[in-house]
Amino acid sequence: MIIILSPSKTLRQEKIAHPHPTDPIFEEKTKFLMNTLEKLTRPELKKLMNISENLTDLNYHRFQSFETDFSVHSGEPAIFTFKGDVFQGLKAEDWSKEDLKNAEARLFILSGLYGLLKPSTRVQPYRLEMGTALKTKKASNLYEFWGDDLTHHINQELAHQKNKVLINLASQEYSKAIRMKDVEADIIDITFREWRNEKWTFISFNAKKARGAMARYIIREKIENVNDLKGFDLDGYAFHEELSSERELFFTK
Repeated sequence: MIIILSPSKTLRQEKIAHPHPTDPIFEEKTKFLMNTLEKLTRPELKKLMNISENLTDLNYHRFQSFETDFSVHSGEPAIFTFKGDVFQGLKAEDWSKEDLKNAEARLFILSGLYGLLKPSTRVQPYRLEMGTALKTKKASNLYEFWGDDLTHHINQELAHQKNKVLINLASQEYSKAIRMKDVEADIIDITFREWRNEKWTFISFNAKKARGAMARYIIREKIENVNDLKGFDLDGYAFHEELSSERELFFTK
């Protein structure tokens, strides 16, 4: 069983060490994208990402200072780099060395710049959402750029798992970067809803935080079977059998 998560735009300022930090999985592809991004002018970057002047300046400087020689081991471990809603639920800063070791073979964070990140992967400050309409000499967008490689790598990782199951805790923007029809595993989507205004509603902050909490639950409890996911009851959520199906598990509150 492996898990996929989305990254977050918000990055952690404080540094937390990982016992065994590693270099990016797709070094050459990340380097290629960065060589494209660092050539963009500020106006081009602002238009591409549809961001404010302040964020444009921040990310322009990030791209200009990005170290593409990964042998110098720049960056911080991915599991401790992101600080958005999902990662508030993940609470990886509280994990033991055993938890981190367990997560290394099972947890993957999707990334527009890095493709796939293991918990230990060194990440430099960046912003590049998977849905960004970045055209390169190799592809018309990031989905085309990453799709085959991400799918192939996910299948390689699944081959080492006891149970061939992919738990999708990523947003649609990121999860569709993987060609799911070619994944050699059972794919289980996890959905979180709350009863609001007489209907089951997606509440962004709570649902994203719950995705992180579910990933934490799987890692820390060493979950291997899909049925065991139904015991998840953190933050007031509980498994809802009537809404669920064989390929999608609903949790409600």
